[in-house]
Amino acid sequence: MSGVSVAPEAALIRHEYPLIDVRAPVEFAQGALPGAVNLPLMNDDERHQVGIAYKKHGQAAAIALGERLVSGEVKAARIAAWRSYLAKHPEALIYCFRGGLRSQIVQQWLGDAGQMPPRIEGGWKAMRQLLNARIDAAAGQSMLVIGGLTGCAKTVLVNRLESGVDLEGFANHKGSAFGRMPTPPPPQIDFEHALAKRLMALSGPLTLEDESRQVGSVNVPLSFWQAMEKAPRIRVEMPLDWRLEQLNQDYIIDLERAHCARFGEDEGWLRMRQQLSNALLRLKKRLGSARLARLQRLQALAFAAHESGDRQAHEAWLAPLLTEYYDPLYRHHLKRHQDAGLRELHVGDWDSCLAAARQWQAAHTPVSSNTA
Repeated sequence: MSGVSVAPEAALIRHEYPLIDVRAPVEFAQGALPGAVNLPLMNDDERHQVGIAYKKHGQAAAIALGERLVSGEVKAARIAAWRSYLAKHPEALIYCFRGGLRSQIVQQWLGDAGQMPPRIEGGWKAMRQLLNARIDAAAGQSMLVIGGLTGCAKTVLVNRLESGVDLEGFANHKGSAFGRMPTPPPPQIDFEHALAKRLMALSGPLTLEDESRQVGSVNVPLSFWQAMEKAPRIRVEMPLDWRLEQLNQDYIIDLERAHCARFGEDEGWLRMRQQLSNALLRLKKRLGSARLARLQRLQALAFAAHESGDRQAHEAWLAPLLTEYYDPLYRHHLKRHQDAGLRELHVGDWDSCLAAARQWQAAHTPVSSNTA
């Protein structure tokens, strides 16, 4: 059994070729290639049955069972789904786990129907190795890290730069106890693949926000994070009232809007309120019982005022949360980096840090830089 195939290469991801993942839904949910759609050859139950047959009776028996399970109307429906997608995306490629039997079966069935989309040689596994290699290689590129106290709009600054790599965006998380989004976070593999895709577009310098290795529920790949830890830094310093305005926008206004868009106004409001309450409760060990109780009272009063239209009321609990918890935590983190001898290239307000980052970016960008 054979068919047209293409070699695994970065261009398939960088140029955003449409991709059909023919693995089972459970495999797809654990991590897929960027931009892929899941149109499986077998569903999870069928795959499970075929797997048991393979272990007990070998490949021939497993293939025979698969042909019985995916036949008749089931087979016709799956071919129709593939053909429908190909009608809209005629340049689409298909892949399975190793680019072997499943993708070849799909090719054969589509070939019998008059179509023969190429499959990716080596499938998901070969492409994942390529994506991981891009992350490891990026650890050797010039890096600049943007630091600063909570609320200094560091992510916004990173995203203003051509060299910016938004780890929080890939993690679907704002990077603190209060940073959970109403949409679910990606699996670790999808986070890594999104990062690798961004890095494929950047052969020159990289600019990132100062992050711990864990961002939400995912971890920055070790070699890449170790390079970040050694990189020179720019530190944003902004007054408390400016930072509170930024936090109010990020953690109150934008968060409420996102929850309401996903769940409707009433349920969205309740979920947003519960999320912020739970986030504060998760800090109990570090805040201590007395301070937590005080912040919870202030938060409850703020929610009551919010329901009456006063969103600014949240500053009553956000301000002490910053000055009593997040600011000392960051200063400890900053001292650790200073003791390690890490260079700070610039310290200043947001606009001056953006200008300094752009100057650094220009100085480290080769004149004839091409994408990797």
